[in-house]
Amino acid sequence: MKHVVLIYFQASVAFLVQDNKLPMLPLRVTAGQVGMLVTTGILIMLVGLPLIYVLLQAIFPDISAGRLSNPFALVLPTLNDPELIQLIWNTLKLAAGVVIGTAVIAVPLGALRALTKVPGAAVWDVIFLIPFLIPPYIAALAWMMTLQNRGYLQQLTGVSADSFLFSFWGIVFVMILNVFPVVYFAVSRTLMVVGGRYADVGRVCGAGAWSAFFRLTLPLSIPGIAASLLLVFVLTIEEFGTPATLGAQAGFHVLVTGIHERFSDWPIDIPGASILSMILVLIAVCGFYLQHWLVTRRSYVSMTGKPVLAEQIPLGKHKIWVTGFFAFVAFISVAVPILAVLATSFMSTLSGGLSISNVSTRHFEALLDNRGGAMDALLTSLSLATSAALLTGVLGAMVGYLVVRSSVKGKSFLDFLSLLPNAMPGIVVAVGLILAWNQSHWPISIYNTSAMLVLAYACLLLPYPVRYVSAAFRQMSENLEAAARVFGASFSVMFIRILLPAMAPSLIVSMLLVFAIASRELVASLMVAPAGVTTVSTFVFGQFEQGSPGVGMAMSVVAIFSTTFLLMILTVFSRKHLQ
Repeated sequence: MKHVVLIYFQASVAFLVQDNKLPMLPLRVTAGQVGMLVTTGILIMLVGLPLIYVLLQAIFPDISAGRLSNPFALVLPTLNDPELIQLIWNTLKLAAGVVIGTAVIAVPLGALRALTKVPGAAVWDVIFLIPFLIPPYIAALAWMMTLQNRGYLQQLTGVSADSFLFSFWGIVFVMILNVFPVVYFAVSRTLMVVGGRYADVGRVCGAGAWSAFFRLTLPLSIPGIAASLLLVFVLTIEEFGTPATLGAQAGFHVLVTGIHERFSDWPIDIPGASILSMILVLIAVCGFYLQHWLVTRRSYVSMTGKPVLAEQIPLGKHKIWVTGFFAFVAFISVAVPILAVLATSFMSTLSGGLSISNVSTRHFEALLDNRGGAMDALLTSLSLATSAALLTGVLGAMVGYLVVRSSVKGKSFLDFLSLLPNAMPGIVVAVGLILAWNQSHWPISIYNTSAMLVLAYACLLLPYPVRYVSAAFRQMSENLEAAARVFGASFSVMFIRILLPAMAPSLIVSMLLVFAIASRELVASLMVAPAGVTTVSTFVFGQFEQGSPGVGMAMSVVAIFSTTFLLMILTVFSRKHLQ
C-alpha cells in the first residue's frame, strides 16, 4: 500500500510540473548547510536527547510505559517531599562551604603567586597541578584511610579524626583540597595580566598599598575570580565520589547521591530521579547566569595594548611564612593523599599497620594476574577513553569550523548545543541516556552496551575540543581558505590539507585531555556500564565496597601515574606546538 501511494504521489507531481501548475524550483544546498544539518543532528542525539527524555520523564511519569497520561502528577508531591528539600539544602550548603573555603585558601595563594616573588614559584605551580590528576573519589578514599579510626594519622600520632572526616565539614575539607587549584590558577594568571600598573598609579595618586589593591587590582580581577568560583560551585554540586564515599557514613546526602539512590535501590523511582535531575540542572544554570551577571554588569577593561607582566614585590622578612603557607597547602592537598594511596597499595594487610614487615607488592601482582578482572578493567577504560577522544575530536573539529568559519544560519544554536554539557552534571547525562536509549522504538539498540559509556563520556567532554578548535580557527587567517579556492581546491581538499594540519596541535591536546578525564570518570560509569563491563573507576570503587582497599589503591596508583605521564606529554606538546 505504501508503494502504491508513493507512485501515485510521484505521478501527480510529474503531471503538475508538466502542466506548468507547479513550477520546479532549483534546489541548491551548500556544503556548509549539509554540514550544519548533519552536525546539529548528531549533537541533538548526543546532547539534546538525554536532556529531553529527562524532562519528559519528569513531566509524564508513565512515559516509560508509552503513555502521556497524568502530566505533572508527581512534580508537586516530589517538590513538597521534606527529603527533597533537605537534599537541595544540603547541596547548596555544601557548594557554599566549598566555594567560601576555596576562596579563603586559593585567592591569597594566587595573589601572592602573581604579585610577589615567591621562592620556587614555578615549582609550586607544578605541585598545585597534581590535585587535578587525583580523581576526587580516590582522594576521598585516601583521606578515609588516613583519618578514620586506626587510620594512618592515629597510627603515627595517636589522634583519630574519624568524627571530623565523616561529617559535613570533613566533606567540605576534602572537596576544597580537590578543587582549589581552579581558583589558584585563575587568580594568579588574572592578576599577572592586570598587573601592578594600576596599583602603581593609585599609589602615585596617594592611595596606600592595601587601598590600591582592594579598589583597583581586585575589582579588575573579578571576571577571572567569579568564573573560577562558579566552576568550583558547579564541580561541587555535580561531584558524586566524595559525597558517596564520606556522606553515606555521615548521613549527609545531596542531590547527586539522591538521584543515584533512586536509580539503584529498590523500589526504583525513575520519575523522582528525573525531577531531581532537572532541579540539579536548574541550579547549575542559575550558577552560570549569576556568573554572567557579575561579569557583564560593569566594564572591567584593563588592557588597551600589549600586556606587560607586573613587577613582583620582594617578600623580604615575610618570605618564611609565605613559603610555609605554600608548603602547608601542598602537603595536605598533594603529599597526604598520594602517600596514603602508596601506603595502602604496598601494605600486605591493613591490620599489619605501617611497618616495614608489612610491605608487599602482592596487590600489584594481583593486578598483573588479572585477579578480579583488574587488567580487563584497565584495557576497557583505555579503549572507551580512546573512542570518546576520537568522537569528540571529530565533532569538535566540525562544530569549531561551522561556528567560527561558516556563514550558515543556526550556528549560534550549534554553539549552544556544544556548550550545553557544561551545565549538565554527569549523573544527569547518565539518567538521560538510560531513559533515551532504553526504548523499543529505536531501530538499533545500544542500551546495555559499551556504546552507552562512549556516548556518556563524549557528551560530558565535548566542550573541550570545541573550545580548543574554535580558538585555533579564530587565530587562522581566512586568506588560507581563499587561496585554496583560487587554486581550485575543493572543500574536502582544503580542509584536510590546509585547515586540519593548522588546527591539529590544538585538536590533539584537547583529545588527550578528553582521554585523561574519560579514563577515570566515575558516576556515568557506575550508572550506564552494562553488566560484566568494569572500568578503572568502578573497579576501584567496587574493591573498597568489597573490603579490598589494597587492590583498589594499587589500581589507583596506575591511574594517577599514567594520567600524570599523559599530562606531561600534553604539556610538552603544547609548549612545542601551541606557542
